[in-house]
Amino acid sequence: MNTERFEDKIRWSRVESYEEHYSPYCDQVYYTSSQDPALQLAMRVEKPAVPGPILVMTHGWHQTIVPFEPWEEPGDSPYLVIQVDMRGRSFSMGQADCNGYELMDIYDAVQAARSRYADYISDPELVYFEAGSGGGGNAFALAGKFPDFFAAVNALYGISDYAEWYRCDYVGEFRDELDVWVGKDPDLDPMAYAARSGLTTVRNLLSPIFITHGALDPRVPVYHSRMFVEAAKAAGKTDLITYYEMEGVGMPKHISGATQDQLDTMRTLADRNLMLHSSPIELPRKGSLIVAGYVVTKHFKVFLDSLDKVARLNYDLDEDSFSLECSVPCEYRIEK
Repeated sequence: MNTERFEDKIRWSRVESYEEHYSPYCDQVYYTSSQDPALQLAMRVEKPAVPGPILVMTHGWHQTIVPFEPWEEPGDSPYLVIQVDMRGRSFSMGQADCNGYELMDIYDAVQAARSRYADYISDPELVYFEAGSGGGGNAFALAGKFPDFFAAVNALYGISDYAEWYRCDYVGEFRDELDVWVGKDPDLDPMAYAARSGLTTVRNLLSPIFITHGALDPRVPVYHSRMFVEAAKAAGKTDLITYYEMEGVGMPKHISGATQDQLDTMRTLADRNLMLHSSPIELPRKGSLIVAGYVVTKHFKVFLDSLDKVARLNYDLDEDSFSLECSVPCEYRIEK
């Protein structure tokens, strides 16, 4: 685990031209957004020595993907690693939207990789996700918005409640982006922030998820992981949760002060969560899901008329029955 990929310290600058780059074991390529065909989005692809499952990663809040460098030899990872450059960052078009359609971009990246890198993939249905910090916030939300897509998820020191993160950002380090990316204050539209927070959709959880956090982390406080774990337990999802809290860790970086034993434990638990779960997730044939802007399953996709709304979907696949409940007026569409 290269935890430097998840340390939020690099602000991005836009490239002047969108060019693809290739080498024997690492590429930087472009794909099209399913939500806006005009958007070209970038991903860095690290190719394994032998075909393996897909492992998707995203970067930190203020970051972008690692700039391309040619690889003449494969790395150590057994996965086809896809590092998604979130929309509006250095290499991707568009505007960041804090777990809005930028999460659909991750789904689109996997679809593109399944076609373009098929020779490097052992099972196209076996997809994992791992990220930290801002990417850890992506992890919490992805697990709820795409409940049967990821065989397992690793969420490292992530944000589970964006309204709480906004209110407690006393320095203003992240609030300035939230004001733009969400477009409003959480006290004026709490549902808009709930729609972006993994805490809202925890009851949708089907993927095993490993969570870790430093107890002293000031930038993403540890209570974000604690709240998610407690909510998962309350929703009857205890068996899907592995939580490792690192005492004395987190100041000033997310894993500052970690001992070698703590780093080794974190890596072992993260690796185990992926390796032990080698079967795709199956959605129950009948049930309910929380729709935070949208929800995507292997059987259907539901999009609300706003990314800022939260609703409850009742479905029955055998009866081909769908109904939606929302506390505010809400239209929706279903794609099967």
